[in-house]
Amino acid sequence: MFQPPGFGQRSVVTSLGRMVYYITEGSLWNSPTDQAQLATLVFLHGFGGGSSAYEWSKVYPAFAPEYRILAPDLIGWGRSEHPAREYVPEDYISTLLEFLEQTCDGAVTAIASSLTAAFVIRAAIERPEQFKSLILTTPSGLSDFGQDYSQSFFAQLVKTPVLDRLLYSTGIATSFGIQRFLEERQFAQPNRIYPEIVEAYLESASQPNAEYAALSFVRGDLCFDLALYMPQLTTPTAILWGQESAFTSPEVGQRLANLNSHAVKMFHPLADVGLTPQLELPALTIGLIRQDLRTLEMS
Repeated sequence: MFQPPGFGQRSVVTSLGRMVYYITEGSLWNSPTDQAQLATLVFLHGFGGGSSAYEWSKVYPAFAPEYRILAPDLIGWGRSEHPAREYVPEDYISTLLEFLEQTCDGAVTAIASSLTAAFVIRAAIERPEQFKSLILTTPSGLSDFGQDYSQSFFAQLVKTPVLDRLLYSTGIATSFGIQRFLEERQFAQPNRIYPEIVEAYLESASQPNAEYAALSFVRGDLCFDLALYMPQLTTPTAILWGQESAFTSPEVGQRLANLNSHAVKMFHPLADVGLTPQLELPALTIGLIRQDLRTLEMS
């Protein structure tokens, strides 16, 4: 899997298995002693066939000179362990908090994407002392305001035994399947998808037992109504939302933000961008994150 220069791979053991993460390493950036004095940014990828920390790899090196960077592969994705289980939201909320407890001494800024961003909101509600601020791209529980994704035709189809594995192996974990998903569901402009992206997603999707987390996501087992939790958030938060997101509209995003104007300091609708601006327009994403870090630090 692609790993930016100046970053090395480490791991911690969580209650669900070993969790791999990427951190600055070598002489390219600050020394380990200097790194220990820096504020921590934790970059957390979203879910989909082949998701991994690669999703943020065009963004997080830009912050390495000024921050301590952590970018994990969540359990069931990338190079982390892939337990053969049906996943539920609590699995990711608990292992995220375990990861932070083992790798960070103080409060962190979490930068997270889509459904994982929604899990981060719940983690910050549960453990507010662990989070200094949040910068989230398209945070959604995918069943917000009473919408039930799990009842959609595709989610119901994937609940069929045997057929679910067949759909994964032939329609998700292939170069064609990943390319199609990126074009139709993740990017606003298909010409922004280049071979390295497809290769990185395919490598993650091809790991042993990778289908378990992916199918839990596609079935809707991980979805919930984020609107029920938003009013409880106290951590200063900025939200970036691609206006061409195929999963959740920017109107839903604005409704979620409006539920808690005290915590949500900024809401950025991004024209001509899909679900993952960090991959589609990384330079724009870097600029907005820099701006939001400054604003949130003054909150």
